[in-house]
Formats: sequence, C-alpha cells, structure tokens
Amino acid sequence: MEKSYSKKLLFVSLCSLLLIFAAQDAQSAFTAFDFNPQVKAGQYKQKVDNLLIILDASGSMTERYKGQPKIALAKETVSNMNQTIPELYMVSGLRAFGKIQSAFSVENDLVYGPALYSTAGLNEGLNAVRRAGGHTPLAEAINYSTEDLKTALGKIAVIIFSDAKEVGGKPVLAVKDMKNQLGDRVCIYTVLIGDDLEGKKIMDQIAQAGMCGFATSADALDSGQSMADFVERVFLVKCLDSDGDGVYDPADQCPNTPKGVPVDSKGCPFDSDGDGVYDYLDQCPNTPKGVKVDAKGCPLDTDGDGVYDYLDKCPGTPRGALVDTRGCWVLGGVLFDTAKWNIKRQYYPVLEEVVPVLKANPSLKMQIAGHTDSRGSAEYNQKLSENRAKAVKEYLVKRGIKAGSLTTKGYGFTMPIAPNDTPDGMAKNRRVELTPIR
Repeated sequence: MEKSYSKKLLFVSLCSLLLIFAAQDAQSAFTAFDFNPQVKAGQYKQKVDNLLIILDASGSMTERYKGQPKIALAKETVSNMNQTIPELYMVSGLRAFGKIQSAFSVENDLVYGPALYSTAGLNEGLNAVRRAGGHTPLAEAINYSTEDLKTALGKIAVIIFSDAKEVGGKPVLAVKDMKNQLGDRVCIYTVLIGDDLEGKKIMDQIAQAGMCGFATSADALDSGQSMADFVERVFLVKCLDSDGDGVYDPADQCPNTPKGVPVDSKGCPFDSDGDGVYDYLDQCPNTPKGVKVDAKGCPLDTDGDGVYDYLDKCPGTPRGALVDTRGCWVLGGVLFDTAKWNIKRQYYPVLEEVVPVLKANPSLKMQIAGHTDSRGSAEYNQKLSENRAKAVKEYLVKRGIKAGSLTTKGYGFTMPIAPNDTPDGMAKNRRVELTPIR
C-alpha cells in the first residue's frame, strides 16, 4: 500500500516538474522583436502619445492557468510587450487593482507613472506588483484611469490585462464614460488572461465600447512575432516610401524623386557640384563653387556668346558676334603687319561680318581697342595701337555704322593675349577688339 502511494506521489511530483519546466521553456523562448532600427530609419512613426496599463491583481488572478498563476502570466505578457515597444517619446503609467502589496494596500494603485516612457521604468513598476488578492474592482480602475488621463495631451492607448472574472457589466459603462470624457483621443485594448468564457465576453465588450481598440488574449501574444504585431497595431503606423528611393516619407525631404535616382539619407538626389541642381538634371556637372547656374545646372551666359559669365572677360557682347575663349569680340583673322595699321584687303570679309551685327543693335555703343606686340617702346606702340583702332572705325563708318556709336582706344602692348616670345604669339597680339560700352 505504501509502495503504491509512493509511486503516485512520485508521478504527481514528476508532472508538477514537467509543468514548471514547460512554463519556464515557454518564457525563455520569447524573443522580442526590435523595432528601433526601423523607427529610426523612418519606416514607422508613433501614433500614441500616452500609454496607461491597467493590470488585474485581484484574487482570481491567483488561479493557475497552464501551470502558473494568472498574475504571473499577466506580468510576463506585460513584460514581453515592454521589451517589444521601441524607444518612443510618450508618457506612460501602470495602474494595478486588487490587494496588490499587503493587507493594508489600497485596491487601486498607480504603481508607475505618469512618467516619460522607458523600458526600465515600466519594468520597475511591474515588479512592484508582487502578489494578487482581493476582489476585482475593474470599473473603479477604469474610472481612476479616466482621472489620470484628463491632463494628458495627444493620443492615448489604454491596455487592460485581466481575466475579467466576477466584474459584472460596470466596466463597460466605465469605458463609455471614459470615451465621453476623453473622446476619440483614447483607444482601449483588452488582453484576456486565461480562458474564462464569461471573462472573454466582457473583455470583448470593453474593447468594443472603446470603439477604436481591439480585444486579444495572452495566449495569442505568446510569441515574439505575435507580440510584435500587437505592438505595431497599438503604437505604430507603418510609413510609405512613395517614391521608392529607400527613404520613408516622414524622413524624405525630397518626395517624388524619380525611380532609380540615387539619394542621400534625407531622400534628396545628389548635387555633387553644389550648384543647387541635382546630378540627374545637371547638364553641366563640376560647375565651380559659387557660380550661378540655370535650371539645367549650367553657368549663365547672359550675352549668349557661348562663354559662361564667370569666364567671360567681355560681358555684353552683342548677339551674333564671334568671340574668343575669353568671350571677347576679337576680329579674328584681321592681323596687322609689324609697325603697320592699314587693313589688308584680304581681311575685309571679316569686317563685313561685323557690320550686320552692329546694324542689328543700333543703340549699342562700342569701343574699338587696338593692341600691339611688345617690340618697340611703349610710346611708339601706344600710338600704333590707336592708329589700328581708328583704321577699323573708319572702315565701319564707311559701311554705314554711325560714328557716334564707335569710340577708339589704344592699349599698346599692355594687354597681350599670347606670349610675345614667338612669331605666332606676337601676331595674335597685333589685334583689334570690339567691346560694348555700358
């Protein structure tokens, strides 16, 4: 008889151990999903400014469910949620109801908060709920919570963890009153602890009365993925990347970037030369810093002579004039022999090209500037350059250009455009230039 009793006792002990190990394995198997990288990347934005948890620590929560007291399961579920919530800027609090500390404790106690949310802070408040006891004043807890939240700003999430046993219909009325006072800012979520059918019915009714929340259970939140889904639905809004550039809309400072265009961390296309025109639109890359550009990213060419303003040494050249690389209207091909200022007949066609340009701009006043190479004295070359300028003016006046619109000036050898140490360089310096007078 004793041997049979011992076998039964051993069997019961083994079963108890198996249940304990199973509960420990279930707890250790939970791995929280980390939303923080995605939140920081802008993939999510928070939709909750305030969190209040209502935790049932009444006598019915001492009942065992799946090998552990329901209060332990409730705290474990809240802890798992706490591990999963990302680093959000929100005010949080934890209210427990029941004889939560000792025989002298109040039956409704704000054990944490209101305080700026932190994982450690909420965990500390959760640890303050050491044991359960007493009746189930859930309606009172909801009423107290309404008072807690009257000064809250922004959106509010209220999450109730309870088995909802022996609470009657008053919690539903309390939720309706909360909605009347706080309006659409508050959404109420319920998490059933255990499997009491009447409790589930009440928790469903509470969530429905909250209008914008939903009901679930601890059993449905026992994995990292299911808890992540819950946290996402309650606390976060998944953001779009409308232009598909890899930067989510809230962080994208340049929406509507064309597909395939590389962007920086702000979602803006690159502008390598810093001219204000993105690379994919920039038809003139590598523009020097500080140079003004047009919508195509090209430096301005105000006089339309093909030489950008920042390189143009002779701005204001009339339309149609042929200029050199400096943007100056040089009578190309009109070369003067050494010490001469007469225009050779072979260069008349070059001067003929000037005539229609000046006639097309009758209000334009031009300076005809003569230049020389460096041979001879400064006084001699000054006179020689003046004579070359006058020769060109006389030709243009004979072709119908008003003399009053033309002035002459000699620069001698002071403004060479080529080295004077070769015959070719000296030939280029024996020139005449036309410059608009402003």
